[in-house]
Amino acid sequence: MNGKEMNHSAFFIRVKNPADPDDLKPGDLIEIFRSSCQHWAIYVGERQVVHLAAEGQFHKNGTPDALVMADQALVKKDRLEDVVRKDLYRVNNKYDETRRPLPLSKILWQAEELVEKEMPYAPTSHNCENFVMALRYGVDMNEEVAQTLWENAKDASRHPDG
Repeated sequence: MNGKEMNHSAFFIRVKNPADPDDLKPGDLIEIFRSSCQHWAIYVGERQVVHLAAEGQFHKNGTPDALVMADQALVKKDRLEDVVRKDLYRVNNKYDETRRPLPLSKILWQAEELVEKEMPYAPTSHNCENFVMALRYGVDMNEEVAQTLWENAKDASRHPDG
């Protein structure tokens, strides 16, 4: 399967096969279609993504928990294939037509600086989608989440040992 058309939010989208990331560019937002929700990550190149993973979100065998109970999440950098698994995904830079993305160097620097840092997590406000949107579009996209990103990035740059 090279791609698949599916109806989503009343419009057609192109969904890529996880084994074919040829169209991905660093800084792209990746929307992953899980069975019960979407997971989001940001592509940082070399088949790697940075994403927000809430504790307890996945069992050891990779299946999602019914409820995410954590109020903290860990920023992780993983191989695209390991995050996507067998799920469908797409590039979804959904605000590019209305908002200018931050410079690519800034997006990638912030993403890398936050790897292995804990972040606040809430399913409706401090979630994986908010996290990647703030990385790509900046503070005005989601002020509270972006402010936390900036504070953690500034702390990380002051303390190179983490």
